[in-house]
Amino acid sequence: MLPSPDPNEDAMWLRLRGEAEAAARLEPMLAPMLEATVLAQSSLADCVAERIAGKLEGHGLAPAVLRRLLLEAFAEPAIQRALRCDLAAIVDRDPAADTLLDPLLFYKGFHAISAYRVSHQLWHQGRHMLARLWQSMISEAFSVDIHPAARVGRGILLDHATSFVAGETAIIHDHVSILHEVTLGGTGKEHGDRHPIVESHVLLGAGAKILGRVTIGRGAKVGAGSVVLDNVPPHTTVAGVPAVVVGETREDSPADAMD
Repeated sequence: MLPSPDPNEDAMWLRLRGEAEAAARLEPMLAPMLEATVLAQSSLADCVAERIAGKLEGHGLAPAVLRRLLLEAFAEPAIQRALRCDLAAIVDRDPAADTLLDPLLFYKGFHAISAYRVSHQLWHQGRHMLARLWQSMISEAFSVDIHPAARVGRGILLDHATSFVAGETAIIHDHVSILHEVTLGGTGKEHGDRHPIVESHVLLGAGAKILGRVTIGRGAKVGAGSVVLDNVPPHTTVAGVPAVVVGETREDSPADAMD
């Protein structure tokens, strides 16, 4: 079990436990799952590890190995902070998320990003084959394909998540909102830095395809279904195939506005 690292973790964990207790009283059929996933755990990180291990079972690693890898990764304070920020981002930005409990139990975007953080740590430990297996398991379980070498910040909302793809050299800064079917891809078979950079406070609309080593500037917005082949200036909105600037963003952080 992992210790609670700081007062912010304590506050979120206590809220989550309270929500789980209330849900178990309201729907007794869910009480065994809530007990195993939340109430029997000692921290938010333990809880996330338990839920993701259950989701990934049957995709290539034994349950005990899954849990060990998750707990080892989630012992890192930086990953614990990322888990908290990602969970808070969902509740803050998604009007369908009324509680912390809902995304923790049911939102595969949160599950996929949290599981990716394990594969990323394995990659940087030089355990590349295990990291690739982990990537494959995430893809099978959640329909999300993030290369373990990709760099993803915290405070990420991966909304709906299905068919999100991020290539090996993609970089996503903190505080970004991404809808389903977004691709951060390359344009050929060249090596080196060949995938997009997404700066903070960006909103990527559903089905957007961003290709090549282009930068989506801070506070920009990419319209649904757009194909982006060039840099996007900060605080602008682009749309179309290929995407062109159609105006300035009306808000400082489109990631928060989700408009």
